Amino acid sequence: MTSFQDRAILAERAIRAVLPPTPLQRNVHLSEKFDADIWLKREDLSPVRSYKLRGAFNAMRKVLSDDPEKGHFVCASAGNHAQGVAYMCKHFGVKGTIFMPVTTPQQKIDKTRIFGGDTIEIKLIGDYFDVTLRAAQSHCTEVNGHFLSPFDDEDVIEGQATVAVEIESQLGALPDRIVLPVGGGGLSAGTRSYFGERCAMNFVEPSGGACLFSALRAGRPVDLEQVDTFADGAAVGRIGMRTFERLKSVSLADTIQIQEDRVCITMLEMLNIEGIVLEPAGALALDALIDLKDVVKGQTVVCIASGGNFDFERLPEVKERAQRFAGLKKYFVLRMPQRPGALKEFLGILGPDDDISRFEYLKKSARNFGSVLIGLETKKAENFAVLLSKLSAAGFGYTDITDDEILAQFLI
Repeated sequence: MTSFQDRAILAERAIRAVLPPTPLQRNVHLSEKFDADIWLKREDLSPVRSYKLRGAFNAMRKVLSDDPEKGHFVCASAGNHAQGVAYMCKHFGVKGTIFMPVTTPQQKIDKTRIFGGDTIEIKLIGDYFDVTLRAAQSHCTEVNGHFLSPFDDEDVIEGQATVAVEIESQLGALPDRIVLPVGGGGLSAGTRSYFGERCAMNFVEPSGGACLFSALRAGRPVDLEQVDTFADGAAVGRIGMRTFERLKSVSLADTIQIQEDRVCITMLEMLNIEGIVLEPAGALALDALIDLKDVVKGQTVVCIASGGNFDFERLPEVKERAQRFAGLKKYFVLRMPQRPGALKEFLGILGPDDDISRFEYLKKSARNFGSVLIGLETKKAENFAVLLSKLSAAGFGYTDITDDEILAQFLI
């Protein structure tokens, strides 16, 4: 029986019929910033702007090799997996049915349709993914198709491991450390199974979707009570059984959970400085260098940039999240005295680096006072301490609602 490493190498050779190796690029900016030799594995530059087509290719290749008449593949996905499956359906000339939630952005639906052309059918079912998944699995049984899991499939795991094969070949040596994102675990299980203990690895998850961390702590895959879908490419509510079997010996100390808002800072940094467009999940490994800054110093480190399917309509949200996390933007409900000159007095309290981004009267809360929703931006986080001290001294009452999720939903 061939080893996993041998099978991954064979899969990497086979996938050359579909795509060349994605670039492994040394990043000068990050190398200087962290005093290390930082390389980026640019999966965002694949034909579908993520690594997902690798697993789809390998699984479909093997199914068709065993049964050439098996010409119908089914999947459920709202993102990169759907596009990878669609791309491969067109490549192999087989039929695909792709189930997506009704709430899927039109841009993702259109891209999936472009990749698959007339070989695929897209069905929009369910407001939530679990409803979509059940519908896809039921349909797969009805048509006697082959269901393609986005991660919990041995052939998919093997296909994702082709990323690791390329890293070793392109670098010409083993890196000291690999940093990579974790969603359902396909990429991380494949990469760890290929490299084994030959190099250090860090597994990065969004705080609102830390299914690997939760599974390691429980000793088995568990359902997360709640999932933050902002980093949708890695926001998975339960890690796969097969992927966890390959990851269960990972140390908790080698996992990193990152706040979604902090990832936004890295996304903007890479866009503004390097011109690299990354989706939130695609920026996780790069953002984790902040937590690893003392560890990676002097090391050769490969960060896997797993995807670049980013809708620029989300850019204002990304900027907002980044500013709030950095302490450069806050929202307040201000108690404004209802007297002549009060607004002018307030404006005089603002410093030269302070700017009003939003100003809205909510109501008169009392005869002599009114409530104002105000958004403020500044250039240095410490400016807010000075501003708030001046507001208190001048008799302006305020409530900071920046981190109050309930109030923010209604007011901001």
